[in-house]
Amino acid sequence: MRAITCFQHGSPDLLQLTEQPTPEPGRGEVRIAVRACGVNFPDILMLSGRYQIQPELPFTPGAELAGSVDALGDGVTSLQVGQRVLALCGHGAMAEQVCVAAERVMPIPDAMSYETAAGFLLTYSTSWHALKQRAQLKAGETLLVLGAAGGVGLTAVELGKVAGATVIAAASSEEKLELARDYGASHCINYNEESLQQRVKEITAGRGADVIYDPVGGDLFDQCLRSIAWNGRILVIGFASGSIQKIPANLPLLKGSSIVGVFWGRFAETEPAAQSENLGELLEYFVAGRLRPYISKVFSLSDASAAFNYLAERRATGKVIVRL
Repeated sequence: MRAITCFQHGSPDLLQLTEQPTPEPGRGEVRIAVRACGVNFPDILMLSGRYQIQPELPFTPGAELAGSVDALGDGVTSLQVGQRVLALCGHGAMAEQVCVAAERVMPIPDAMSYETAAGFLLTYSTSWHALKQRAQLKAGETLLVLGAAGGVGLTAVELGKVAGATVIAAASSEEKLELARDYGASHCINYNEESLQQRVKEITAGRGADVIYDPVGGDLFDQCLRSIAWNGRILVIGFASGSIQKIPANLPLLKGSSIVGVFWGRFAETEPAAQSENLGELLEYFVAGRLRPYISKVFSLSDASAAFNYLAERRATGKVIVRL
C-alpha cells in the first residue's frame, strides 16, 4: 500500500510517498480502507518533533481519517466490513489502509461525505468540549473567537451560535472575517488593523466577553486578559502564532476570571462516555443541518507535503483535506 512517511523531523517537504506492507488488524482493531484524512496543526508539530506525544521515526502522519471498514480483528462486534466510518488514530492516517482500535471508530451518517467526515472529529470535538465542558457557555453570553476562520476557530463560531451565544469573530483579514460572519458571527474584528481590546470594549459596552476562545496565543493573549468580563473564562486551545504566552497573574485576579486549559485528546481518553455523548450531539447537529463543515482545499496523497505547508503558512480557512 502507499503511505506518506516521515523519516526525519523538520519541514513537511521532507515527507516521502512510500510503499509499505498492508497491516493486519490485531485483537480489538479494525482495518480501514482510507478515503480521506484531515490535516491539523498538531500534525505539523509532530513532523517537526515538537508535539507533546511524539511517535518514533519513521512514522506516517495524520491523526484523523474517514473510509470503510475492510477487515475485523478478533473480538470486534460493534462494526461491520463495508461500514462507512470516521476514526482517530493519533498518527498513521495518510496511508491507503490503517488499523485502528475499534473504540476509536465511529459510523458516519449517509449524508456525510468521506471528505467532510475526515475533517470533522478533531475540530468540532475540540470546540464542543471547550465550550460545553470547559467554559460551560450559556445562551445569551458573549463569545470571542480568535483565529475565527481557522480549523478550530470556525467550528467555535458555528457552535457558539448553536449554543445561543453572541459571537465576536477575530481574524487577520477581511476575507477570513467574511467567512466567520457567514458562519454565525454577529461582530467582527480585524486584529491586524485595529485593537482587539478596544473593539471588544466597544462591542460589549465596556463589559467584556464572557468566554474567549484562543487557539492563537502569543501577543494577543494579553489583550484577551484585558478583554474578559467579570467571571469570564479564557480558553487556552493552542499556540498557532508559534509563541507560548506568559501570564501576568494580576489580570485574572482583577477580573475574577479563569484561564482554562483545553486538551481534547486527554479528555477523550479519560472521559470516553462524555466524549461519545459530545460526538453524538455533533452528528445530530450535522444531520439536522445546523453544522456546515467548511473545507477550503483538498490535496491528493502525493501532494501531502503541500497540504501541510498550506496549513503551516496560515493560508487555510476551515479544514484542509488529503483525498486518497
